[in-house]
Amino acid sequence: ILPLIQKYKVVHLNRIDARLANNGQPLEIQKLYCRVNFIAQLFINQIFKLQKNINKILVQNSPLLLLILLYEMDMLAFSGCTQGWNSEEVKELTRMRYAYPWWKEKIINFELKWKDGLCPFTLEETALTLRALKYMVIATGDPSGFLIQVRKETLLESTDLRFFQNHSSQMAVLDYLVSLESDIFVPTYDGNMAKVVEGHRRFLGFNKTILLDRKQLVNLIDHYNIGSLTWDEFSSAVKKTHANRMGRPSKRVVIPDRPKEEDYFYANPEECLLPSTNH
Repeated sequence: ILPLIQKYKVVHLNRIDARLANNGQPLEIQKLYCRVNFIAQLFINQIFKLQKNINKILVQNSPLLLLILLYEMDMLAFSGCTQGWNSEEVKELTRMRYAYPWWKEKIINFELKWKDGLCPFTLEETALTLRALKYMVIATGDPSGFLIQVRKETLLESTDLRFFQNHSSQMAVLDYLVSLESDIFVPTYDGNMAKVVEGHRRFLGFNKTILLDRKQLVNLIDHYNIGSLTWDEFSSAVKKTHANRMGRPSKRVVIPDRPKEEDYFYANPEECLLPSTNH
């Protein structure tokens, strides 16, 4: 890459979201990575103006807990996570997965993935885990099954969003900026946007981010549903499980021989978060 940069001065690096090394780089490179990810971002004024308007509306009466709910049809089809769906719906999700020849994982044991905490949370699991929610904005997609939603389209006038219609990337930027400024951020699945928001919120001062332990929660919810845990016992166990999962300082998990399974740098850029280092 360096010879290309020296020759052309500017190089467009395409599709490298998870292809940069997370660890083993000089500190100066990691700090540059942080500056590119979290400081050098520039967006048009219309996006910033609308984001400020959304946050102002949402926090009028109480703090804002923003939830990224990745429970969409394409996500479910590709993950193979079909718990809670009837046989016809499962067939449709399977057809969607097989319709994409580039998707290599066709036959999926969804029950095993679910028990291992590798599935997006269902609506019931999300509601049980975050029962005390007062405000919620659906930041991405069209969450199948929700009867009551608070969305950008219901918060704003149609004229406010007209500039962004048919521009999905700009709408995603809007979601990103609203997520950064929420009082609490809760992703229910480990998507790329959720990870980079997590890292950016750490970079901004370890703003509260609840990182759900889906494997533990699936087990706890199962025990609650069959009656072996009371609500108070369930609630206490959930709080205990997440006492140290609030986006506070922590070491990245490093797996040298399996880099795709280790913690991504941009989700926890600890080299940029040391008190003695400057952003």
